[in-house]
Amino acid sequence: MPDTHALVNEFVLMLKRRKVEGSQATAKQTAELLRSVISQQRVPHTNQAGALIDAINSVGEKLIAANPVELAVGNVVRRVLHIIREEDLSLATTAIGNVGLSAGSDDEDNVEQDDYPRLSAAAVAAASRSTLRAPSLHTLLEGIPDPAAAHRTSSSGGDSEGKSKSADKSLRTRKLKHDVIEAVNELIQDIDTCHELIAEQAVEHIHHNEVILTLGRSRTVMEFLCAAKEKKRSFRVFVAEGAPRYQGHILAKELVARGLQTTVITDSAVFAMISRVNMVIVGAHAIMANGGVIAPVGLNMVALAAQRHAVPFVVVAGSHKLCPLYPHNPEVLLNDLRSPSELLDFGEFSDCMDFGSGNGSPLLHVVNPAFDYVPPKLVTLFITDTGGHNPSYMYRLIADYYSADDFVVQRKSSAEQ
Repeated sequence: MPDTHALVNEFVLMLKRRKVEGSQATAKQTAELLRSVISQQRVPHTNQAGALIDAINSVGEKLIAANPVELAVGNVVRRVLHIIREEDLSLATTAIGNVGLSAGSDDEDNVEQDDYPRLSAAAVAAASRSTLRAPSLHTLLEGIPDPAAAHRTSSSGGDSEGKSKSADKSLRTRKLKHDVIEAVNELIQDIDTCHELIAEQAVEHIHHNEVILTLGRSRTVMEFLCAAKEKKRSFRVFVAEGAPRYQGHILAKELVARGLQTTVITDSAVFAMISRVNMVIVGAHAIMANGGVIAPVGLNMVALAAQRHAVPFVVVAGSHKLCPLYPHNPEVLLNDLRSPSELLDFGEFSDCMDFGSGNGSPLLHVVNPAFDYVPPKLVTLFITDTGGHNPSYMYRLIADYYSADDFVVQRKSSAEQ
């Protein structure tokens, strides 16, 4: 089995060098790496969830620092931390329930009661503090019995009791890690199938003879539009080219290859064409906690044009792009400045970039931001793999996916430990 440290260092290097393209691929590889970390992590008999959380925090801090712009990395790290907290609370809740059932049985069942001893008030309080929020309905309905949730309180001694305690502790450790890994596997599956789940909803939103506008290239948008085409919807797509990378040209070719009527327009023509449009459908780099969107540059202009002409502005994105942070949080790096070579030919403009001014700085500066911020008031609807949601509903999704204790991913110092 490969060494965990080597895997982490290799992925950190890939993130720093921008070798992983796209939020979905980044999220999936992050989840797979964290699954390996959990699988190989040795945990103590006590505070097992705390040991796993510390390990994920340590690795997650490195991954986030390697590429702060790719918010999907931090989102997945926080999702995994939330999974650990939920599974630990689920096991504790199951154990407490079993103890209650055992305590209410008749005296002749005392032998069976020994398998589920009464937990102390301190143990119950510790279980309650293990997470910020109550378990989800899914975890409560699992109903998996845990015969080793607490230590025995019996005063009888002997080697057999000591061996039983050791076996119970080992079983609890394996049970927690097993449940966490299974939940992470489900997360990876959700990331894998998010495009298909979003595309299934296309027929509910796109109708005959409509005109759809988009900008740049998004795989989620492409699958969404093609799914509507497969359902015999007849519509036209306006594709703004998405300068300076012109990803819209690539999307236009892909749509034409799938049989969609497509028209390519310049970004500056969006206001001129928006009056003919029935709906704007775009992808996103990240969805923030307030319902705002970090999206490819140029989309704020499209959103303003849509609002001016009362055209619905719809954002399609997987739930792994939902970030529990706000745009003003210091941990959020809103933008990334790309190479000036995408805008200008250095050979043609080399004379303008001479250090001709007296203070030693060039006269010509080039700024090439990668992203725009679209405020929530400009967004009509979010379509994710869990369904359609208003911007004001984002806080509810965040409560389902994340714990407040994990918003800042940071390993504990030795003094705190």
